[in-house]
Amino acid sequence: MQTPRLPLPTTAPKDIEWRLPRHARSVGRARTLFREQAKSWELPQELTETAELLLSELMTNAYRHAKVPPGREIWARCELTEDRLRMTVTDASNTLPTPVTPTLEDETGRGLTLVATLADDWGAERRECGIGKEVWFELTTAGA
Repeated sequence: MQTPRLPLPTTAPKDIEWRLPRHARSVGRARTLFREQAKSWELPQELTETAELLLSELMTNAYRHAKVPPGREIWARCELTEDRLRMTVTDASNTLPTPVTPTLEDETGRGLTLVATLADDWGAERRECGIGKEVWFELTTAGA
């Protein structure tokens, strides 16, 4: 007698996490992984492009500014609910990011300002386990 097979799920999970090495190449890899996930979730192109840009900013900050021992990873997590997309980037540095006001001549320093401008909400907090921090943003998906 055969055991009946359960049907396979018809939708992709709505929560995914990637653990990437703390390296410049991980920024592009995170963008690629997110684009693939956004496609499977059938997210609108405009929402996908905004989220990808903001994810890139947070990943770049984690790579460039998190002063941590070699071998530490950067985690990127994407959660989709009925009305929002939340992206969280976690690194092992305890230093919380602070937006700066760059001058016209500065070539860097605009990432968090971009996140604050384009995201519906964002924030940063130390991890409950006591090691590192999480920086996140949310975009509204209602009506998307």
